[in-house]
Amino acid sequence: MKKNNNKLTETYKNVSPYLGLGTQLAATIILMFFLGRWLDKKFDLHPWLTIIFSFFGGFAGVYNFIKAVMTLNKKKNND
Repeated sequence: MKKNNNKLTETYKNVSPYLGLGTQLAATIILMFFLGRWLDKKFDLHPWLTIIFSFFGGFAGVYNFIKAVMTLNKKKNND
């Protein structure tokens, strides 16, 4: 039983750095969408800033996601 428990602990240890990446990606896109919507209402430019900020949030989120995965993989390979 103890051997199986160590294997489970090792699995969680390997997976844990990747668990928050999906949430971070979604949060970036959603945050930028709402920022664009708020600016649209403030400057009466609906829907232009919402669209622009949503795309920017998507690109920034994907960029951060790929960068984080590459950094984590490089760190894992160096260990």
